[in-house]
Amino acid sequence: MPERPQAENAAKAPEATKSTAARKTATRTARKTAKSTAGTTAATATETATGTATKSAAKSAAGKKAAPRRQARGERRIAQLLEAAASVFCRTGYAAASTNAIAREAEVSPGTLYQFFPNKEAIAIHLGDELLRRARDMHGQAFLPENLDKPLPELLDAVLDPVIAFNCENPAFWALMHGSGIPGITQEREELHSGLLERVQGVLRAFCPDGSPEELNRVSAMVLGVFKAALDLILASEGAERAAYVAELKTVLLRYLEPMLATPRPH
Repeated sequence: MPERPQAENAAKAPEATKSTAARKTATRTARKTAKSTAGTTAATATETATGTATKSAAKSAAGKKAAPRRQARGERRIAQLLEAAASVFCRTGYAAASTNAIAREAEVSPGTLYQFFPNKEAIAIHLGDELLRRARDMHGQAFLPENLDKPLPELLDAVLDPVIAFNCENPAFWALMHGSGIPGITQEREELHSGLLERVQGVLRAFCPDGSPEELNRVSAMVLGVFKAALDLILASEGAERAAYVAELKTVLLRYLEPMLATPRPH
C-alpha cells in the first residue's frame, strides 16, 4: 500500500511536465501574436498618419494655389466696379450717383459691391487716386525739357495734345476733379493745380528769364484758366467739332503768349 502514491505521483509527473510545456508554448504564441498585432497596429497608425499628413499637405498646397486666383478675381472685380463708377460719374455727376447705380452698371449685386467698397465716396477716392497717378505720369511726359527747344506752335502741340487726349480718354477724371466735393479729392485737385502752375511757370521762365515772379504767376494762372474753360467745350463735343475746339484753344494761347515768348530761349 505505501508504494501506491509513488506510482500515482510518477504517473502525474509527465502530465505536469506536459502542462508546463503547453503553458510555455501558449505564452510564446501569445507573445508572437501580440508582437504581430502591435506591428500591424503601428503600421496602420503610420499609414494613417502619413495619409493624414499627405492630405493636409495637399490641402495646404491647394490653398496656396487658390490664393492667387482669389486675389486675381478680386482685382478684376475692383477694376470692373471702378470702370462702372467712371461711367456713372460721367453720366450723372458724382452727387447724383449712387452705389446701386454703380452696381447695376457693373452688372453685380449691391452686396458684391459692398464686399470691396463701403460707400460711394470710397469708390470715388480709389478711382481718383488711380487717375491722379496716371495724370501726373502724363504731365511728366508732356512737359519734357526738350520741348522747350521747340518753336511756340510745336511747344503747344507737345504739351497740350497729351493733356487733352488724357482727359478725353478719362472723362471721369474731370468729373471727379471739378465736381465731386470730396475733401480728399479736393486736396489732390489743388495739389495737381499747383503742380501744373509750377510747370507752366517753368516754361515761361525759360523763355522770359527777366520776367518778374508776379508776372509769371499771373500769366501762368491765365493760361491754366483758358485751358480749363476750353476743356469743358472740348469734352462736351466729339469728332470734327472737338478738333475745331482744340485748334481754337491753341490759337488763343499762341496769340496770347507769342509777344511774350518772341525772344528765343537763351542757351
